[in-house]
This record gives sequence, structure tokens and C-alpha cells, in this order.
Amino acid sequence: MDRLSTLLAQFGMHATTIFGGVLSADMAFDATDRTAKLHLLRSGDAAFQLDQQKPVVITEPSLLFIPRPCGHSLSASSEQQVELVSAALSFDGGLDNPLTTALPAYVVMPLADLAMLSGNLNWLFDEAFAQHCGKNAVLNRLFELVVIQLLRYMMANRSVSTGMMAGLADLRLSKAVTLMHDQPAKAWSVAELASAASMSRASFAAKFHKVVGITPADYLVSWRVSLTQKLLREGRPIALIADEVGYESPSALARTFRRKTGHSPREWLQLQSLQ
Repeated sequence: MDRLSTLLAQFGMHATTIFGGVLSADMAFDATDRTAKLHLLRSGDAAFQLDQQKPVVITEPSLLFIPRPCGHSLSASSEQQVELVSAALSFDGGLDNPLTTALPAYVVMPLADLAMLSGNLNWLFDEAFAQHCGKNAVLNRLFELVVIQLLRYMMANRSVSTGMMAGLADLRLSKAVTLMHDQPAKAWSVAELASAASMSRASFAAKFHKVVGITPADYLVSWRVSLTQKLLREGRPIALIADEVGYESPSALARTFRRKTGHSPREWLQLQSLQ
């Protein structure tokens, strides 16, 4: 069972390298920059400030991942040379996709704790501070790989305590979550999902709600609506989407979509074009 492949196939990411070198001036981003950010501190001390919160001083080589757009800044906090490599990340399915909304506002981790990423990180730093042909193309792919490896690490270490990522980190619940991801059009019953998780129906329903935060039925509906949003952005007609995500008619999907988002599919798509 692959807990990540379907999720990444539907809501994959695309990295663009935006900085690589010595940080000599403050680097600031505001919330109008509609991308996620991944910063890799190779050396030196850096001060990280999120919006108007108190700055956090990072004093060792670290990974800083900000999965949703927000105002933040990075600056050198000592006279020691600060080496930094950064990328902007866009996600299929937009900013409100299930992957980014399942993560905390930011993640800071020392690189020393991320042994499973060491080979990729060494390659990335080597590329960033050299002048090889195709440098940025290689860096972009390596940044994307870093995020996938980070998600693996977070699941293995249960770094997120609730929501989709917590469900995927749980060895039994993840089987049910993955089934819904892989086959969204199926009318999954609690009994079927509980059987896949090797749990009784009552125990499964209680644990799913406690860990993921919603019922299995609500999770399936939310996943279907997220897929609908992605497909609408891609220009797919609602009539075809309805069948693909498990609704007997476009009107049935539209009713569910309005209940979850507050807008009809057409209204929602028009709002996206204004952002």
C-alpha cells in the first residue's frame, strides 16, 4: 500500500528555485505571493519571522518549509556567513488542496535530524553552489524530491497530530484513507473501511474521528470536493467530473459542492480567476 502516490499524483508540486547563495540582505515575502516556500539553511545563523510573530533564530543547518502563502522573512542574525537555498512551490489543485491544508503553518527541522534526506540535500547544495549546466532544472527537481522525502519523514515520525497526515501516519487508518484516495467514486461504507483497517466498525469510526478530526463519510465527501476543485481548474465539465468522483448526476455533485464551499461550482471557479 502506497500512502502518498495517489495524493501526489492528484496534488503534486512544482518547484522554482528563487535563491541560492550567501544571504547578504533581508529576504521578505508577503501573503500576496501565492506560493509555498522551502528554505534550506546550509550554514550560519538566520532569523525567521512569520507575519508579526516573534522571530525564531535558527542556529544550525535546517529545513524551513512554509506550505501555504503567508508573510515571512529571513535575515542573517550574526556576522557569520549565511548560505541559503530557497524555492517557491506551486501545487496542482491550488492553494487550498488537501496536502497543504493538512500541514502546519511552518515546519523547521535541523538537517541533522533528517538522515533519510542527506544524500539528496548534499546533491542539492552541491548544485546550488556550483555552475553546472542545467543547474536550475536539477535544483527544481531536487526541491520537489526533498518535499516528498519530508512527507515520508513526517508520517514515519507522526509529526502531525491530527488531520489527513495523521490518518496516513497511522498504520491501520492509513489503509482506509488510501482506499478513499484511490477509489473516490466508490460508495465506501464504514464497515468496508473498518474491515480494511482490521478494526471493528465502532472502534474504527471512533479512532478515525479522533485522529483525522471528521467522520469517514465526511472525509470521503471532502476528498471528492477537493478532486472536483482540481478538475474544474483544469477545465473539465461538471458532467464528467460527477461520474469520476462518485455522484449520479451533476446536480447531486453541485449540491454537495455548495454545502462544502458555500458556492456553486461555477461561482467557485469564477472566484478563483479573481485571485
